[in-house]
Amino acid sequence: MKATVYSIKGEKVKQIDLPIQFEEEYRPNIIRRAFLVIRSHLRQPYGAKPKAGQRSSAVLSRRRRDYKTSYGHGISRIPRKTIWRRGRQFGWVGAFAPGTVGGRRAHPPKAEKIWELKINKKERKKAIRSAIAATANLNLVKERNPTLSLSLPIIIESEFEKVNKTKEVKKILENLGLKKELERTEKKKIRAGKGKMRNRKYKKKVGPLIVVSYDCPLLKAAPNIPGVDICPINSLNALLLAPGSKPGRLTIYTESAIENLRTKKLFLS
Repeated sequence: MKATVYSIKGEKVKQIDLPIQFEEEYRPNIIRRAFLVIRSHLRQPYGAKPKAGQRSSAVLSRRRRDYKTSYGHGISRIPRKTIWRRGRQFGWVGAFAPGTVGGRRAHPPKAEKIWELKINKKERKKAIRSAIAATANLNLVKERNPTLSLSLPIIIESEFEKVNKTKEVKKILENLGLKKELERTEKKKIRAGKGKMRNRKYKKKVGPLIVVSYDCPLLKAAPNIPGVDICPINSLNALLLAPGSKPGRLTIYTESAIENLRTKKLFLS
């Protein structure tokens, strides 16, 4: 399987052979499983304090001959908070048991609950290989990017990794014919609902993913463009390759990243 290498000016330079990872079978079910595992590790635990609603005295005896008892008053025998008392008479409120007004919650969320899911190592690697292969599938990528006119996968010369200015990165992406894609990801809208109060006011669109071979200057320049993500080839995962568990993200590989994928045999079992 061959692919075209583009220059930073958007011109076709040569063709190279793709590594075996691009020949993996398309398995959306395994990709979704790997995606959900990563999302579960990002989830923040939450819950009520273990003794919430139980930190006040609310004892009511269930024995007939005790001083304060519920027998003979025609009331249910649930714990009650005593507000006042006069001999054997006393005033009370429920405010303790879950079924009473002002009572504690019956089954509150537990902070100690473990949300993290697990996945086998071979299954995770297979999901990444399948998601990599999906980036070369024209039908899948066109579902996300209908205006795409380049041959897939998109591979650019290694000179791209040395770029350290955001405006230069944007210019190179436009040379590749991704101007409409960048215009699409620039748009954002205000979220409906209470998420506005929880530090996620804007809903942003997902744009191209750039895959590089090492910790290069491009890692600091590219993320400043809205919607664009970037990562080294050995840090790829299902969350980056398939946002929302939907494979076929528009992905730009550098030539040296493809070479690392081949020589180091990454994500192979």
